[in-house]
Amino acid sequence: MDFLAGHDRDFGGVGAPDSDEISDPAAHCDGADFLEGSYPQTRGQATAALLNCVDHLRVRLGEAVDRAGDLLDGDGQVVAEEVDFASDCRMVEAAESRAKCGTLEALGRVLHGVQDFYSHSNWADEADPTRATGDDNPPGLGLPGPSPVLDLRSETPPVVPPGLSTGCYGLRDEVPGVGECAERVTHAALNKDTGLIDPDTGEATDPTKPRGMVGQNFAAAVAGAIEESRRQWQDLRAELVGRYGEHDAAVMVCALTHDDPVDDCRDRGWERVLAGLLAGAVVLAGLLAGAVVLAVAVVLFRARRRRARMSGS
Repeated sequence: MDFLAGHDRDFGGVGAPDSDEISDPAAHCDGADFLEGSYPQTRGQATAALLNCVDHLRVRLGEAVDRAGDLLDGDGQVVAEEVDFASDCRMVEAAESRAKCGTLEALGRVLHGVQDFYSHSNWADEADPTRATGDDNPPGLGLPGPSPVLDLRSETPPVVPPGLSTGCYGLRDEVPGVGECAERVTHAALNKDTGLIDPDTGEATDPTKPRGMVGQNFAAAVAGAIEESRRQWQDLRAELVGRYGEHDAAVMVCALTHDDPVDDCRDRGWERVLAGLLAGAVVLAGLLAGAVVLAVAVVLFRARRRRARMSGS
């Protein structure tokens, strides 16, 4: 969890896009801004930008599934060097060879993008009712998570609501927008990134961004991000089952979620042994039952013959 979420000054897997993908809108679901009426970007262009994000995250999910395959050897056992956390994971992808680090980093990048979707878009929030709507106060959709837009396992493009918008991000992130984001809904106009979140309950309080301070916008974004993160974790597990089968997928999940996976997730073959014993017991019980029936039949047959001889004499 320390590596996935980040600790001390380490970005962690979730923070990784802020270190080496900071200028890639697809890693943060930025740049899909749109407003009805005369606007610098069409609905089609905004949707294309959002689908770029979905495709980017789908690739990251695939990377997590691929890297997880190296957690186990050919016998379905955890490979010690692939889960060794004696030293911190190196976040830069090319510098890290351990499968557990790579899998968690790829998953973290997925979680970063889907969480940004709720913080950087109007999916879950509402506009400031005290001001006119516009590029500095875009309307909100007030929708819950998880979002069908972020179904990374789907083989068909998602249906994007016409009013969905994420913010244009530039070096000068301001409201109103400047430079390439002039007259556009900016990242700053929708940003709900900061506030306090209780790690045990998920309660979100004390937002510090203007959009987050409108109504329950910050809390709604956090709630949506939490539900979305849970969905993505479940989807990763489902993808592992689909690729590697239920047994190996279960060991992989154990390896990803335990601090001592070599010991905690060791497949000692108990399930197979137990299954064999149960199967043997069933066969044995059948044989015993058959033997009893046969023995009873023999006894009855002999008894009948004895009675017959006695009657004949």
